[in-house]
Amino acid sequence: MSDKQPKIIILFGRSGCGKGTQVELLQKEFGFESLSSGKLLRQRVKVGDFSGKKIKEVMGKGKLIPSFLMFQIWIDRINEIRGKKDWKGLVIDGSPRILIEAKLMDEAFKWYGWEDIYPVLLDISRQGAFNRLTKRRICKECGQLIPWVGEFKNLKRCDLCNGELMVRLDDKPEAINARLDYYEKEVKQVVDHYQKQNRLIKVDGEKTIEDVYHDLKQAIL
Repeated sequence: MSDKQPKIIILFGRSGCGKGTQVELLQKEFGFESLSSGKLLRQRVKVGDFSGKKIKEVMGKGKLIPSFLMFQIWIDRINEIRGKKDWKGLVIDGSPRILIEAKLMDEAFKWYGWEDIYPVLLDISRQGAFNRLTKRRICKECGQLIPWVGEFKNLKRCDLCNGELMVRLDDKPEAINARLDYYEKEVKQVVDHYQKQNRLIKVDGEKTIEDVYHDLKQAIL
């Protein structure tokens, strides 16, 4: 890893590509900090002020939080990380979502003097993403999410507690297709933005979790 400054890794991909799993693996092995839009929004809701209540209302309707508020939340988290001693790197999951946010993030990185930045696309097909999201399961006992990938496809019961597995009720085809449509309309522009800058790194996300992680490390370390 670079001796000059921490690495900044931006993970993109269609819903179901396994971004969250790869973030956890990087954190476990290297101690990277994470910036997850979903987690930050859930934390913000708990504050209980006007913005927190509004965020809860908007998310409850399945709509997007506006970019100005999202970016404020990101910067607060970045400042928190920036203040830590000897932090090793940052993995960004779920952001930026649209082109203007990518440009604002570029400005933020420049402001903080960060240059060791790796936009990574975990590349899976739309059909592959749809299959993963409609077929993944959850344990009725402990709540572990079982991805529809590799050896996990063959699990009959939870590998942690032996609980019964079931399909998630909120993984409905209509909702999944809406999320995949959003990727094609908005997030794809962000991916193209980094590709035009010759900065985008593609990793085959159709492989097993272990193989994807191996390829991801090869690309960024």
